[in-house]
Amino acid sequence: MSRFYPILVDLRGKKALVVGGGKVAQRKVETLLEHGASVDLVARDLTEPLERLHKSGRIRFLGRDFSETHLGGAFLVVAATDDEALNRRVSQGARQRGLLVNAVDQPADCNFIVPSVLSRGDLQIAVSTSGKSPAFARKVRLELEQHFGEEYGLFLNLMGKLRKEILALGLSQEENKRAFEDLVHSDLLQAIGRKNWGSASQILEKVLGRPVSEAQMLDFIKAE
Repeated sequence: MSRFYPILVDLRGKKALVVGGGKVAQRKVETLLEHGASVDLVARDLTEPLERLHKSGRIRFLGRDFSETHLGGAFLVVAATDDEALNRRVSQGARQRGLLVNAVDQPADCNFIVPSVLSRGDLQIAVSTSGKSPAFARKVRLELEQHFGEEYGLFLNLMGKLRKEILALGLSQEENKRAFEDLVHSDLLQAIGRKNWGSASQILEKVLGRPVSEAQMLDFIKAE
């Protein structure tokens, strides 16, 4: 049984400290920014993209040498240097303060690990090997990419909007559940994948009990 509990964390507005300035650290910084974190960076040297992020004010550069004072106010810490001893020191300092910390390629020095993630809009499929083989996790993710196309993200956009509309109809809880199940198990996903908007509209009409134009169908699948 894995010692890691799978969880999704809201990082918007949270401070994340990254120690390291190479390509691995760069990927970590970019991903943290994508998810709304406020990123502080400590590194001896920075890649050009990290330099640009610093100069543009998107990240805060705290200096070349790590100090435990840098951990103050952090919610999450990533140690991504090529110095195993330094990564361990960062990890120990973070854990003493009860912080979430990931030391890249050092599972024993982590209290969280980052899975390989397949994203299709709001659909996220995380693949983890509990730190045993990140390469194998990536292989599985690449295999999943062949099955889960972009239509899955579009379908979720539609379901998010339809959920509000169906709940507003004032149906019973059982009727709401049946409507959602009918949509999920219909051919709607396949119709979206084929860009057959006429067929998709007809499927929606049956569930909603009202006409749905192709223009409305296209509006449904747009991201909010």
